[in-house]
Amino acid sequence: MAAVTIPAERLRSALPREFYDRDPRRVCRELLGKVLVRNGARKYLAARIVEVEAYLGKNDGASHSFVGRTARNAVLFGPPGYAYVYFIYGNHYCLNVSCLPDGVAGGILFRAVEPLVGIEAMAKARGLDLNGMHNLRDLTSGPGRLSEAFGITRERDNGKDLASANSDLFIADDGFRGKKVITTPRIGVTKAAERPWRYVIAGNPFVSGPKNLQS
Repeated sequence: MAAVTIPAERLRSALPREFYDRDPRRVCRELLGKVLVRNGARKYLAARIVEVEAYLGKNDGASHSFVGRTARNAVLFGPPGYAYVYFIYGNHYCLNVSCLPDGVAGGILFRAVEPLVGIEAMAKARGLDLNGMHNLRDLTSGPGRLSEAFGITRERDNGKDLASANSDLFIADDGFRGKKVITTPRIGVTKAAERPWRYVIAGNPFVSGPKNLQS
């Protein structure tokens, strides 16, 4: 399976902060198809966002902000457009972006991306042999996989401004528009799991979890 590549020079500007200053469920739909960029000194990585999940505040038992503001989850309480990174299961990191006005908790979890630029570097970061891979989707399909591919850690990226191209981690728009968005219940959580706040680009092979998605 070959990933579609796009010119790196088209991905030098970030989505504005006001893009995130809305209900996470609305932002999720528009975030699909946008591009996650790691603009490092020695490597440039880019991948299309194909699967995300919305998390709200005190009324969402699955959200890290459900317990109120703490030192660990403070990024989720604003301002919007900042990276919230947490460590889970003792072995991988998860990337989120804060939404809603400053002081109001809300965020979006990035579940899967489609690699576009810097694929060899992503494979190296994951300790994989790109030439020996039978399925490229295994590279960035899942929160932990995409974070490892992009070198995302809490120490390095928590609180990073995703709405600034001056940041080495940001989100851009290359003009791509997916044909259809599908919503499903969230996966990988036990509380409020029934809420249909998982958003995916229909038919994209890099989506994580079950592939028999229905509209």
